[in-house]
Amino acid sequence: MSANLTKVTTGMIRRVEFRLVLGAVLIFAVSSIYAGEPVSNEAGLALAKAVYDRPNGDDFSALLVMQLQSKNGNPRQRELYSYGKEKGGGERWSLMRFIKPDDVRETGLLTQDHPGDESDQWLYLPALKKVRRISSSRKGGRFVGSDFFYEDLLDREVEMDHHYLKGKGSVGKVPCDLLVSVPKDPENSVYSKRVSCVYSKILVPLVVEFYEKGRDKPSKKMTARRIKKIQGVWTVLESTMYDLETGHKTQLITRKIKYDQGLPDQLFSRRDLTDASFEKRFRP
Repeated sequence: MSANLTKVTTGMIRRVEFRLVLGAVLIFAVSSIYAGEPVSNEAGLALAKAVYDRPNGDDFSALLVMQLQSKNGNPRQRELYSYGKEKGGGERWSLMRFIKPDDVRETGLLTQDHPGDESDQWLYLPALKKVRRISSSRKGGRFVGSDFFYEDLLDREVEMDHHYLKGKGSVGKVPCDLLVSVPKDPENSVYSKRVSCVYSKILVPLVVEFYEKGRDKPSKKMTARRIKKIQGVWTVLESTMYDLETGHKTQLITRKIKYDQGLPDQLFSRRDLTDASFEKRFRP
């Protein structure tokens, strides 16, 4: 092959390579546009960290009312105690214990969130007198028939998602920042993305829309109301999770709450999950 022919051939190959690369870039750009959001940006990451790190006390105990209501049916009401403890370094523990009505009385859910995407959940069913571990495959299961998935009760660290600040929005007359969060690993979430409307003044999401995989519209929405500062902590006293497909909703109302009691680790053990007597002294 002559030198001139070699140069021509090499030039053609480079132009083809350039076109292929350019085409790939354009395809990626177009697919990103049609996918709806860029992967992440610095402003989104900063807001996500600020929300996650806002003061929540070292621990808390609360008395809650859970109200379940179908689109056309009468509401069903439950009462429960909720406890949480910040262990530091991405380690957070929580316990939920039902006290009313009789069909769910003493049912308990223990969650231990570990650093990264590792977590453990155990459900105590008093009727069977057994503790069952909630497998990761059941993240999309409904907690005691409510509109909260087991995943909704897990801590989700900032590093597990890409975060993108989409722009400004509002809830009524309250301005908010629109934060889009997309799992880095699609396998560790039942959601393809979450869109939060964050009231930046107090770093509390007022509305969160949940998109399940394979859907271009949100399937669930959570709203926060009656936000009050208690013991220096901005506290949501009323939140509602809506199933946008069935019209069913689950409302959580905080009747009492107390922060920084120094809750012991024993309160969050599998052994004491089967016995509610130990925790009574820590109820608010």
